[in-house]
Amino acid sequence: MVKLAQFPSLSKARIMNENKEKGKRRLSKWLDYGSINGEGQWDPCPTCQGTGRIPRGQEAQLVAVIPCSDQRLKPRHTKLYVCISVVLCLLVCSLILFFLFPRSVEVSSVTLQSSQIFFVPDKVDMIITNKLNLSNHNFVTIQVQDLDLQVLIYETVVGKTKTSNVTTVNPRSQKTLTVVTSITIDDPGLNNYCRSASIRIHTLFLHLQMTIKVSYLSHAEQLSMDTYEYIDCGANSTVPHSFPQLH
Repeated sequence: MVKLAQFPSLSKARIMNENKEKGKRRLSKWLDYGSINGEGQWDPCPTCQGTGRIPRGQEAQLVAVIPCSDQRLKPRHTKLYVCISVVLCLLVCSLILFFLFPRSVEVSSVTLQSSQIFFVPDKVDMIITNKLNLSNHNFVTIQVQDLDLQVLIYETVVGKTKTSNVTTVNPRSQKTLTVVTSITIDDPGLNNYCRSASIRIHTLFLHLQMTIKVSYLSHAEQLSMDTYEYIDCGANSTVPHSFPQLH
């Protein structure tokens, strides 16, 4: 028998073949570790060389490799989670739109509370007090910024009132505003009519033009209303009465 020591080239070849076989067996055991190239072949992991183990002492320097067959890469119930997320998002958006969608703000019930008459030479001065209701149908507080009231008699302006930063109205509530307006009548015919002693009730119809500016949720809105009321310009009155209003 010929000893292999006498043929060093054969012994080296045999050792290389044995190492190659061991490497194949080791690679086949950890076949899931690696990367896939464009041809669909597996390349050994450059970190662990197919062993599936990170060298000792290099844990803080190397990135752990997860096999492609790991269940963590295949989460369960993905479609269920996506559907639940979509439904929750739609529900939240619907609630936001429902509560923050702008709703109407209404002005109603303009009522004369009192009128004070002052007779001075060549004119009649009056101070009238009106009350009106402001209804907020929104789910947020509104700011009443400006209130303009103009009083006319036969298309002639006899009094004006302008108020800024009036008040605030809470969500889904109603608030009553009090507006005081000064009126001056210097027309000779109306002046004599209000002073006449032969007339028992000196009825005078007033045309009120009102404009209110409100704001909420960065949204500004202007409310307008025309209404009529009557007063007795010959005497003071504190009896509330109103006239049908025109929007």
